Parts: sequence; structure tokens; C-alpha cells
Amino acid sequence: MAADLEHATSTSYSLLPDSDHHLHPPSISQRRRPLTLLSSIFLSMLIFSSLIALILNRHSQPHTVDDETGDRAPANEAFKPISRGVSQGVSEKSNFQLSSSGVEDIYPWTNAMLSWQRTGFHFQPPKNWMNDPNGPLYHMGWYHLFYQYNPDAAVWGNITWGHAISKDLINWQHLPFAMVPDQWYDINGVWTGSATLLHDGKIVMLYTGDTDQEVQVQNLAYPANLSDPLLLDWVKYPGNPVLLPPPGIGAKDFRDPTTAWFNPNGKWRVGLGSKVNKTGITLVYETTDFTSFELLDNVMHAVPGTGMWECVDFYPVSTTQSNGLDTSVNGRGIKHVLKSSLDDNKHDYYALGTYDSISDKWTPDNYELDVGIGLRLDYGKYYASKTFYDQSTQRRILWGWTGETDSEAADILKGWASVQTIPREVVFDKKTGTNILQWPVKEVEKLRVKNSKFRKVLLKPGSLVPLEVGLATQLDILATFDIDTTTVEAAIEADVGYNCTTSGGSTARGVFGPFGLIVVADESLTEQTPVYFYIAKGADGVATTYFCADESKSSTAADVTKIIYGSSVPVLHGENFSMRLLVDHSIVESFAQGGRTVITSRVYPTMAIYSAAKVFLFNNATGISVTANVNVWKMNSAQIDYFPLGQH
Repeated sequence: MAADLEHATSTSYSLLPDSDHHLHPPSISQRRRPLTLLSSIFLSMLIFSSLIALILNRHSQPHTVDDETGDRAPANEAFKPISRGVSQGVSEKSNFQLSSSGVEDIYPWTNAMLSWQRTGFHFQPPKNWMNDPNGPLYHMGWYHLFYQYNPDAAVWGNITWGHAISKDLINWQHLPFAMVPDQWYDINGVWTGSATLLHDGKIVMLYTGDTDQEVQVQNLAYPANLSDPLLLDWVKYPGNPVLLPPPGIGAKDFRDPTTAWFNPNGKWRVGLGSKVNKTGITLVYETTDFTSFELLDNVMHAVPGTGMWECVDFYPVSTTQSNGLDTSVNGRGIKHVLKSSLDDNKHDYYALGTYDSISDKWTPDNYELDVGIGLRLDYGKYYASKTFYDQSTQRRILWGWTGETDSEAADILKGWASVQTIPREVVFDKKTGTNILQWPVKEVEKLRVKNSKFRKVLLKPGSLVPLEVGLATQLDILATFDIDTTTVEAAIEADVGYNCTTSGGSTARGVFGPFGLIVVADESLTEQTPVYFYIAKGADGVATTYFCADESKSSTAADVTKIIYGSSVPVLHGENFSMRLLVDHSIVESFAQGGRTVITSRVYPTMAIYSAAKVFLFNNATGISVTANVNVWKMNSAQIDYFPLGQH
């Protein structure tokens, strides 16, 4: 199977066959939504438009900025977040954590501050709103990324498929939109979807459409010209939709098809996220032609209490090799990752398990670490992730959406919202056997320019050591920390019940932590983002290491959500404590122990920007000294621009 896909050659694309069932759109009863709702929909749209106009009117200043003038945004204006997406049946796209915190005033952001927030080497469109990564694939020498995009504003709405291509997953070129909401079955949004590479080299794209009556349906699209390396033109199958919500599934609880996998019975299978009451489920359909589908009798997996499952991902990982696997691979030496984005709490959870293709059942290795109640892909601001198999390098590559945690008013003022994380390679952790490893793709290292090394830096309890690296807003940092393990072993217990989020952050001193790095900090540390380890020891004598990122002092602005993120991370016997940080203006991606635990942070400093941004080592532990070794590289910006279509 994998060999067929790796050596597939381009062919002309013939339209997939029609079937009588798909020649005509479903009847009104099949669409499941009464026409009596149309008036309320139009009224809601009118109110929604008025609110948007009000916000845009209040913040109509130009988005181009002048670092010298430092023009300020209007101060002390009250704001109330507007719910976006929920009424249409998708996860909340507004930052409602701000409203629950009681913050009502907009910080007087200067243009210089807002300009600094835009990243240098992470993917983002030139302007406006972006969310989920969609249908990533590799085709004829190009990586393709499709993504949820609003071409009209820096807030969610009018969801269209943006499209960009790259030779190396880092430098990108924007192409025209791949798909726009222009049919009755997707007029309210071309939502999340996945690509499948067939054995003959053809590409099919299944995606969720929000219909004219706000029903979630699944649709088929394919390239108009498969010999085009850019895949510029996409055809929506004339018999769409190919799937409607089945009986017992809500009209707004049926979305986000996975990449299909080929089953030994000669049929393709596709998973979809849904729920029954508060039980999150994965439905599975079989097909031979991607136009007609059969729902399998049982759900592939269900976890009570986890709510709606969005953006389900399902793929194999090798337990013996270090390469990625095509989605259809199964057998000995294989585990399957099942991942879901939980609508209820906006986090991405995954679990390792075994897939029985005969019964279509996936069984977790550990029910205590099941989907939605165990491991998370990322313990920070991260959602709606999607992997694909890169057949050119035999890698499983992970994309993830990182939204904003400032106010919507600030996003409108700066004219954009959201970034994609650096693509990550995913492999099974053969040392622990209980988790995956995520690591930035090696191509990002091409942006490294100037290296600063700091060797055997002794950090006694209470130490703070500045690292002179020059401009510190685009960095790749590798750091290791060594401690006297006999001191930890001799302790009876320390900080029983430690939790990153409720701990009080990096300034709360314990016997064995915290120690680590402080980034995006001003010289006085009024603003700072510490990323650190903390060792706690229970009454049972077992030591647990935690990896945390503290945003609580990341900005003096009040209209920013500031959370202390983190979780435990396995540190095996003989390993030192290691972390890697990708610092890129307003996003910090942190990887502990080779990617066993990952945290993505969004930060919005008002002082620690441009040349004022600093990096420090610190040790706030009271009972141990730490020896640090650090490599810091400055990072060039990625080349992200429009593709010169006139030369194509």
C-alpha cells in the first residue's frame, strides 16, 4: 500500500461515477431543518452584521504601522465578546475566557506593539481570520496546505478554503482560494476536510459543508487537473452531499471527515466526529467510490462525558521503526493513534491503541488514558490539528491551529488573527511505550543563523542569569539541565499534588523547582514568559516531573488571557531535563524531553518587544542547584508571499 502511494505517477483525472442517489439534492425533509427557521436566521444575520459594523467603525484605523510614531489604539473602550460559530454548530471562535475574567477595557495598544505580534517564520495569511488546517498533502514536489479562512475580516465567518504551497514546509506561497461557499450544501461554510491519495494516484477531498438550512453534510471535491503540480482548480462533485447526518445524530453534530484508510476487504473507510448526548463518538463509513457510503453498525470508539468530537484524526505509528506510515498500514508492530478535538473544552486529546479492521473497533492501550480524559497533543493554545503522511520522506506530519488569546477588538485593529504551528514530525516513543513524540520538522533549522552557546552555567537556588543573545524575538533554543539526583532520591516527599495551572507559576518556590528559561522578557522582568521544569515527590516516594509555561506575567495588558499551562512529562533514568523552545514574536512553542510533552503559548507584551526582549536562565528551587547547557540560534524569517501565477 505505502509503496503504491510513494511511487504514484500523475494521471488525467476522470470524474468519479454518479449514482442515482446523488443526482439530486436531498428533499427538504432530508435536509432536516424546517423552513420556518429562515426568518430567525435572517434576523440573526442582521443583528450579527450590525455588531460587526459597530466594532469595525470603532476600530477603523489603518493596519499599516509606523514603529516610530507609536500611534495608539483608543483607550478605555468597553468590549463584550460576540459568540461566533456556536449557533452554526461549531466550536466557539471568540475568546470568551476574557469575558469571564471581568475585563471590560481595551488596552491602548500602539501600532508598534501590534506590528511586533506578527510572526516571522510561522505560517499565516497576509490578513484576516484563519483557523483549522485542512487536507494537507504532498503532490508532484509541492506540499499543499488548505485552511479555514475568512476573506472579509479578522473574525470567524464566511469560511473559505485558503490554499498555500511549499517546497520545504517552512517557506510558503499563497494561491487563489481552493473552494468558496457557493453551493446550497456549503453556502454557510466550507468547513474542515481531509485528503486521501488513492492507489492510482488520484486525490479525493472530503469536507464538511454547512447547508442553507444549517445542516452539517459531507461533500466530495477533487482536482480538475491532476497533472497540475499546484492543484489550482478544484471540482465539487455534482452529486453532493455524499453523506447526511444519520438517524439519531443531530444536524449540527456530524463533521470533519478523516483521511480514508484502505481495509483488507477492498473498501475504504472514513471516520467522522459526533456525539450521542454527552458521549463523544467516532462514526465510520465504508465506500468503494467516495460517492456512496455505508455506515458501519457500531461506532469505532466512544468515551462517555467527553461531548462532541471534532476534527477526528486516525493513523498508524510504528513501534519498531522511526519512519511514518501511510494511513492504511496495519499489522504487527503497529499501534493506532486516535485523536479528537473536544468541542466542550477546546483541547486536542489523543490515545494509543489497537485497531481491529474486522470488527472496526479501536481499543485504547490504557483506559485511564483514553481519548478526552488522558494525554493531550499540546497543553497550551492548540486545536483542530491534522496529520498527513508525507510519502516523499516517509514522515507523519502534524499541523495545528493556534488562535489568539487577546481581545477580538485588538485582532480587528491589527487586521489578522491566528497562526499555524510549525509542522511537527510524529513518531511513537519507543522508550516509554505510552505516548507519541512531536518534534519540529528538520526544515525549520534552515532558518538558523547566529548561534550562541552557554556551557555549564551553575544555577544555585534563587539564581537568575541573563543570556546575551542580542535580538531575542525569533529564536530556536535547545537547553539541558542537570541536577543532583541523589538529593531528590533522599527526599521523603515534596510538593505533593503539584499542578502547573494552580501552582502560582514560576515565582512559587518549591524544594525541586521551578527551573528553566525565561523568554520574551523585558530587563526588569515586569513582562516575562517562563518555561520550566518542576519536580514533585509524593508520599509513595515516586518523583514526578512537570513541564510548565507561565503566561501570568507575559503582558501588562489586561485584555489578554494569561494562563499557566502544563502537565507531567516522563523523565527516564539516565536522562537529563531537556527542552526546546521556538520563539517567534507572539507565539512560543515548547517541547520537553524530545517532544513527550508540548506547550504552545500566545503572548502579547507591551514592553518586551523588539530590542527590549531578553532571555534568562533561572532556578527558583530552594533545595537543589542546577547546571544548564544552552544553545540559542537566531532565526531568519520565512519567505511567505504570493505565487507568481503569471509564470506558471
